[in-house]
Parts: sequence; structure tokens; C-alpha cells
Amino acid sequence: MKFVIDENLSKALAKALAAIFEADHEIIHIRDKLGPATPDLAWMPAFGRDGSWIVISGDRRIRRNQAEHAAFQQSRLIGFFLCRQSFEMPVRKQLIRLLTIWPEIEIQARLVQPGAMFEIPEKSPRFRALRIVTDTGAGDGNRTHDIQLGKLTFYL
Repeated sequence: MKFVIDENLSKALAKALAAIFEADHEIIHIRDKLGPATPDLAWMPAFGRDGSWIVISGDRRIRRNQAEHAAFQQSRLIGFFLCRQSFEMPVRKQLIRLLTIWPEIEIQARLVQPGAMFEIPEKSPRFRALRIVTDTGAGDGNRTHDIQLGKLTFYL
């Protein structure tokens, strides 16, 4: 499997994961391939063209920005996003959390359709499917849409 660590996570985290899993996976930091400060709308299609990348990120805003969400879906990436609490942890604790749940990440990535996005919870071994959140502009706040992955539909 091929994993890319998004720019909002440490390059040291990517290097540690790459060293641990070098025999099993290709793991890179986004800066290693595209340089610093690459906009989301540029890196998503770039990795999509390269094929079968799994994104580890802390940037859950992708689900709130319609253009970024559409680009993620069209790029056929699979995303695992640290929850806010884990994102705010020191890098060594992020590494421990990812190592703890890594077997589940591998299993989930094999089971879902490209375009799927999941939150990595702080403690639970179960992922939460991330919904698309849009502002309808009608004064009714945010509207959520359930997403369908293969034959499974997640209602959250």
C-alpha cells in the first residue's frame, strides 16, 4: 500500500512510519513529492493520477469545502483523518496512536471504495465515516449528507 502524510502532520511522523513499515508499504510526506505549501486542489489530483494512495491527515476541513471534497472524491484517494484531540497531540503520541490502529487502517483501506474518508478516533478502534458538510445558505445551519461506500451506507 502507498500512504501519503499530509502537510499538516509532521515530516518526522512520516519518516518514522516509513522506517517501521518499509518492508510492507511506501510511506512519504507530501513535501517529499510536491514540495512545501502545495494547495489541496493541486496535490489531490497529483496523487490521484499516481494511483491508489491512502492519505493520513489532520485536515478535516476537506469535508467542508465543496471544491476540495469533490477533488478528493475525483482523485479516488482514501483518507484517514486524525480527530481534533489526536491532531493536537505531540508527534510521538500521534505515532503511538497510528501504530496502535495501523492494522485496522490496512483492513479498512482494502474494504472501501476510493473517495472514502474516515476519522481516526482518539481511543476507539472503530473509524467514523466522515460526512460531507455544506452550508446551505438558507439560514438552517449546516446540512449533512450521508455517504455510501460500496454496499454500505453510513448515517451519522
